[in-house]
Amino acid sequence: MLAVQLAVLALTTVVLGTAGIIVCLVIPGGRSLMPLARLWSRIILGVCRVRWRVCLEGRDPPSPPAVYVANHQSLLDIPALVLAMPVDFRIVAKRSLLYVPVFGWALWLAGFIFIERHDRERAIRSLDRAANTIRDGTSIVVFAEGTRSRDGNLLPFKKGGFVLALQAGVPVIPVSLAGGHAVLAKGSLRVRPGEITVRFGAPIETGRYSMQSKDDLIDAVRARIIAGLKRT
Repeated sequence: MLAVQLAVLALTTVVLGTAGIIVCLVIPGGRSLMPLARLWSRIILGVCRVRWRVCLEGRDPPSPPAVYVANHQSLLDIPALVLAMPVDFRIVAKRSLLYVPVFGWALWLAGFIFIERHDRERAIRSLDRAANTIRDGTSIVVFAEGTRSRDGNLLPFKKGGFVLALQAGVPVIPVSLAGGHAVLAKGSLRVRPGEITVRFGAPIETGRYSMQSKDDLIDAVRARIIAGLKRT
């Protein structure tokens, strides 16, 4: 079963990734990739027998743009989030994904932001590109922990996504991703049938925070993500 799943996942990624490259070359800007990304996500979750559901806390998310800050438990968080996102968006991802043949190239052409964690100057330039994306009206998704949690518990949050929100003056939407660790833990290839819940918390306006008080913003977002995880 695992071999079949891996084969289908690889074939789907190559075929749809190639289609995505062609579409992005013909229609620049990245928006044209999203229907293919959603199709890819449905196939990936379907093959893995993983369901997904969306929950909204309070009122609907504000009109874009915004910075969506999420926790990260599993590789399968990404297709679940792609299907759940209510707006056009781009993801801030680790730079190593850029070098994944076909998949990384399609994301780059679509305007996804790749960040070099261990090079501060390059990381700042990447965040500047993300800020330009927001100014153009597109929301940004940031995985605040910077990597997947091995045990499902929250890791310390990186500050880059919060600095980005403060610089752009846009709201932060906390996103609680639950269930991913149970279906596909970090370091494992074994996928278990299950469900991933994507819970969008109430927006946090950044106008009352500053660069000097960004730790307070981080604490507020972290608290809402934890609250969202507890409701699942």
